[in-house]
Amino acid sequence: MPEHPLSTLKKLDPAYMNEFEKMEDLVFSDGALPKKVKLLMALAFDAANGAANGVMALARQAMAAGATKQEIAETVRVAAMLGGEGTLYTASRALKGIVD
Repeated sequence: MPEHPLSTLKKLDPAYMNEFEKMEDLVFSDGALPKKVKLLMALAFDAANGAANGVMALARQAMAAGATKQEIAETVRVAAMLGGEGTLYTASRALKGIVD
């Protein structure tokens, strides 16, 4: 399993990162919006911002939370409509091997 992308900051500032992880748990837990939907929203943001590693990780998490390949595809559609063509390239690179 690859090293967590925030592992350096966990070592540098463990108190802050502990609080950050609590917030992350709160944000992505089931509520009025199910966890799956929240993960798909985050995937859209990462795709629009060129964060391929984030798209990859969030796609895996979303699928584990019950998202389908079609839901991921539609999430990418929305992200591309709002974020531009580069979003498609980021998402395509990130999703290779996950949804194909």
